[in-house]
Amino acid sequence: MSSKTLSVVQLLPELNAGGVERGTLEIANELVKHGHRSIVISAGGRLVDELVSSGSEHVPLDVGKKSLLSLRLISYLRRYFDEEKIDIIHARSRLPAWLTYLAWNKMDPASRPKFITSVHGAYRVNRYSEIMTKGQNVIATSNFIFKYITNNYPTVDKNKITLIHRGVSKTEFPFAFRPDEKWMKIWHEQHPFLTDKFILSLPARITRRKGHEDFLNILVKLRQQNIPVHGLIIGGAHSRKKNYLQELKEKSQALHLEDDITFLGHRNDVKKIMSISNIVLSLSNEPESFGRTALEALCLGIPVIAYDHGGATEILTETYPVGRVELNNTTAVCNKVISFYNDPVPVADKNPFTLDKMLNATLSLYSQSNNL
Repeated sequence: MSSKTLSVVQLLPELNAGGVERGTLEIANELVKHGHRSIVISAGGRLVDELVSSGSEHVPLDVGKKSLLSLRLISYLRRYFDEEKIDIIHARSRLPAWLTYLAWNKMDPASRPKFITSVHGAYRVNRYSEIMTKGQNVIATSNFIFKYITNNYPTVDKNKITLIHRGVSKTEFPFAFRPDEKWMKIWHEQHPFLTDKFILSLPARITRRKGHEDFLNILVKLRQQNIPVHGLIIGGAHSRKKNYLQELKEKSQALHLEDDITFLGHRNDVKKIMSISNIVLSLSNEPESFGRTALEALCLGIPVIAYDHGGATEILTETYPVGRVELNNTTAVCNKVISFYNDPVPVADKNPFTLDKMLNATLSLYSQSNNL
């Protein structure tokens, strides 16, 4: 890795919950750790304080707002990249990538920063999404995403695509982790009805593609089989998703699940909640680029049942293949839950997708790109 100090800008819509946001912070922290200058441009969010307190800079700019007015940001970005002598620009989402590209493309090719993109999802294939393949280097976050790029954008030079799986820290998610007594006491006081329940958790922000309705249907089927389950939905709703959250709550009432499900909202203790769960579910009806939450649960030693597609397939194939079930087959999920309830299948202490690998590979790519 080059010893030169780099100035790196990462751009994404906002810094709230999500795998992209968490990965951005992890890379930012690693840059600071190695003496580089780390800058994140976003509209802000609950993770900004953590970012800044770790030594990175935050530039509040709404680069994720889908409006023609956002085009005004192009000249600002171009000036910023030039005046701040930025070495690497790393765009992590489509609209920020477009704004960045339009700013970067008008800069002097001899002195402009290197432009990197990360493909974090199997976006709808069109010109708008194609921007994520326009980086001088393109990061594919899983084998699934690598194939998505090469299958749907065959003109992209494969040599500029780098496979860097997302990663989970063994230190942050240690095997067989258990919460401290203070947390457990508060948890039991707040949720006394969970005593002697078989806990199923769905850690996912409130959005239609994450499988919340399947989760409700699964709970109904399990209740019909007299399995003493209780479902935990762990994740907040963006202001644009409040109506869907209300829809889910009304549906749970219509299914008479009031005593069998808890909407926990956004939590900062997801790791602890997963660790006291019997099973963590991953039910996204669209393939996820990686499926970080499933890996986090498995790292803790908690069984995961996941729809067999996208990044979840890669994770479970390597770590817990018994947890794979056919996409959208809620009956198969129920049968698997019942099977685990009667005869648990332990999780091995195994994680081929480590955070250190992801961090080292990303910073190495930054240095290689800067030296081109």
